[in-house]
Amino acid sequence: MVASEVKALAEQTSKATDEISQQISGIQSATQDSVGAIKEIGDTIARMSEIASAIASAVEEQGAATREISRNVQQAAHGTQQVSANISDVQRGASDTGASSAQVLAAARSLSGESGWLKLEVDRFLGAVRAA
Repeated sequence: MVASEVKALAEQTSKATDEISQQISGIQSATQDSVGAIKEIGDTIARMSEIASAIASAVEEQGAATREISRNVQQAAHGTQQVSANISDVQRGASDTGASSAQVLAAARSLSGESGWLKLEVDRFLGAVRAA
């Protein structure tokens, strides 16, 4: 009877050892699955970091391009103001030239009238000298 009890205990121990071994194998398998999943998560985080860096770089490039466009627009506006000022100067010059031309025309008409009067007076004088 003692031998059968020892045998029964040995079988129970063997079964328990097999069950523990299976549980350890299951835990090892689950641990390997967890390690694989954690590695995939790490890879995904690394890819996300690369993408975020690329986005940050693109945003910086866009900001630099926007600043350059802004500078160019400001320079164009300054150039437009200079052109506008030059056009205003030309308009003032044209207006001054027009006014001067009008004064020259008036002086020429006056001179023409004075010339006609002077000719008439010279003709009278010569007529009086011939008559005398």
